[in-house]
Amino acid sequence: MPAKWNPELEFKPSRELSIGVELELQILNSRDYNLARDAGDLLALLERTPHPGAVKPEITESMIEVNTSVHVKFATLRAELLEIRDAVSKAAAQLNLRIAGGGSHPFHKWSDRRIYPTERFKHLLSVYGYLAKQFTVFGQHIHVGVPDGDTAIHLTHALSRYIPHFIALSASSPFQQGTDTDFQSSRLNTVSAFPLSGTLPLVHTWSEFVAYFEKMQRFGIVESMKDFYWDTRPKPEFGTVEIRVLDTPLTVERAAQLAAYAQTLAHYLLTQQPLPTSDDVYLVYKYNRFQACRYGVGGAYIDAQTQQRGTLQRDILDTLELLRPYARTLDTEAPLSALRAEAEASKSDAAWLREAYQKLGSLNDVARRQSEQWMGSPLNA
Repeated sequence: MPAKWNPELEFKPSRELSIGVELELQILNSRDYNLARDAGDLLALLERTPHPGAVKPEITESMIEVNTSVHVKFATLRAELLEIRDAVSKAAAQLNLRIAGGGSHPFHKWSDRRIYPTERFKHLLSVYGYLAKQFTVFGQHIHVGVPDGDTAIHLTHALSRYIPHFIALSASSPFQQGTDTDFQSSRLNTVSAFPLSGTLPLVHTWSEFVAYFEKMQRFGIVESMKDFYWDTRPKPEFGTVEIRVLDTPLTVERAAQLAAYAQTLAHYLLTQQPLPTSDDVYLVYKYNRFQACRYGVGGAYIDAQTQQRGTLQRDILDTLELLRPYARTLDTEAPLSALRAEAEASKSDAAWLREAYQKLGSLNDVARRQSEQWMGSPLNA
């Protein structure tokens, strides 16, 4: 008997190499810069405020998610992110709130969080218990457009080799609950606790993926595509591949640069198809991922194709050099040059946060500086 047609699994093609960004953001009070439970009031005000993109609730009342529209150029994506930032920041200021980037809040307690009252979020609380409140961490998701499902599967696998790059270049969660974790990105440890985290199984076509999804659905393990918390996943309703490992950067400029890197890398991978789909990449995947989370660009990196061990910093710099002609085609030379300079200098948002703590001596002040970084100094003058 043929399987019942599932509209959720219909892959809707989009323009190849188009890009969009989602950012999960922290809502802070303006007294001690702890997380505030004011997402409802902020969203209500923003509904009455003209702004580009979309602003949505997230799983707890101390966070929001902003989404850009679809872009083909870095410059227009960056411009829209700046407009969204300004609109959200002004609305927050009217409510005496502050907004911050960063993958984690430096000192909040997860037990203080409240679930945002939507049916889905309440369902997640019932399924995952305390993990739902611990999921008050903040990530950047990058969507890259592809023309069909088979291309989405290919690109998802091809990007897996480079996932440590995105972790290291976006790392901004060194502190958790008042403690220095010794990680550059501690956020992903929270994500990894979910049973449906990890990676796409080694399917090769969209029809193979549909068969896998339908089997998981029959087992009662998943209800929809949203139940997969994979590091990188196809999004059939958008016609994209979604990269989900990034911490939310401290600035929208950095977020736009990272999207430009994803776009340029996808251009190279889809044009040259240099990497055959192989389980060798997944044999070293967790090791490389851990190294990126723990040490950032200073981590070790194993190239599954050459079986050589090197440094993540070297692999990032070599990849950026390889991408130069593709960056010229896409007008992404400037953002990739900025990422190259940061990687060469071993700079990161996580290092910036630690330096701020060393200078200020207070995690409350670190959170304040995070908000100033994201909102922009004119709004905090």
